[in-house]
Amino acid sequence: MDLSHRTVLVVGGTSGIGREMARRFAAAGSTVAVGGRNPEALARLAEDGFGTFRVDVTDAASVASCRDAVISRYPELDTVVTMSGVMLLEDVRDPAHFETARTTIDTNLYGTIRVVDAFTPHLLERGAGTFITVSSGIGFLPFPPMPSYGASKAAVHAYSEALRAQLDGTGVEVVELVPPAVAVPGRQNANPHALPLEDFATEVMDLLAADPTPREILVEGVLMHRWAERDGTYDELVAQRSKALSLLPGRRV
Repeated sequence: MDLSHRTVLVVGGTSGIGREMARRFAAAGSTVAVGGRNPEALARLAEDGFGTFRVDVTDAASVASCRDAVISRYPELDTVVTMSGVMLLEDVRDPAHFETARTTIDTNLYGTIRVVDAFTPHLLERGAGTFITVSSGIGFLPFPPMPSYGASKAAVHAYSEALRAQLDGTGVEVVELVPPAVAVPGRQNANPHALPLEDFATEVMDLLAADPTPREILVEGVLMHRWAERDGTYDELVAQRSKALSLLPGRRV
């Protein structure tokens, strides 16, 4: 993928991985717009020269309005990154967990589908373009304190595979980004093995720039998650990760 002449929308690009990806695309020479819910973060990005758009991926009307505004300003848009997501602890023994599950799936899975659906006609009309969906290593190797997060990201993976097959031959490509745990500056991260954000972004951009671009963007740090079943390490790793259930209030492991 040539990163120097693209027009990119990063939905969920106001912080963390999304914001860093927006900056990396811009540094490579692409025109970059960012969509998100945080008005203060959007204002700061606008000051840095990014196009900015308010969008809530859990609201179909908001997504449609954002699409119309983006395409009006950037008719040459050719790359859409679906970065919005929430990552919440969830105790399945507590009946109240269902609302956490609902929020997680509505944002991570349905939000991805809403954004893809909104921009598919535009990219099909162009006859070329790329969706970059974002799943997670946890979609392949569960992290027990976050069951719905893992389920939502596993679903994003499956949806990306089917989407790619349905769009085959149209000129619209589907690339799936599969992050491991990434340490974002200024954000508390309890995982001592989390990959520094800058290192992660450098690996990702190098993989995206490959010709051909891989269907799945797998940095070195996520390979143990992606291939755990194939490598016969799945059960052992899930047992290790189950120790983190102690993070849940009132739980002991």
